[in-house]
Amino acid sequence: MEVQKLKARLPSGREVGLVEALSFCYDISDTDFQILKALINLGPKTEDDLASVLKLSKASINRSVNKLISIGFVERVKDQGSKGGRPRYIYKAVDADFLVEKMSKDFEYCAKLFSALTPSELKSFQKTSGT
Repeated sequence: MEVQKLKARLPSGREVGLVEALSFCYDISDTDFQILKALINLGPKTEDDLASVLKLSKASINRSVNKLISIGFVERVKDQGSKGGRPRYIYKAVDADFLVEKMSKDFEYCAKLFSALTPSELKSFQKTSGT
């Protein structure tokens, strides 16, 4: 089954998939997810390669890979074949096992944050509403 089709049913009854969860926890856009998925499936690529394969602008690719690097989902290495001028970089997704472990830990962390926040927020709401 394709990753984008897997869904989890929330207590509200709403179904959410991995893309929505990643968007919520990491502020990942659909474009960011497309790039991550391409790097996982196709292996290391340059910005030019990604722009060509995904039919996206280099500016969009650049923004997304920088975000994915800052989150820790993608690594950037200098292209050894790059000659003079601006250095060219090759982007690759981190190891799949590491990626899954990181996401799982981060989702657990988000859940703990919400569970810690909820009781105090409800109590402060109760005090301000005069009940």
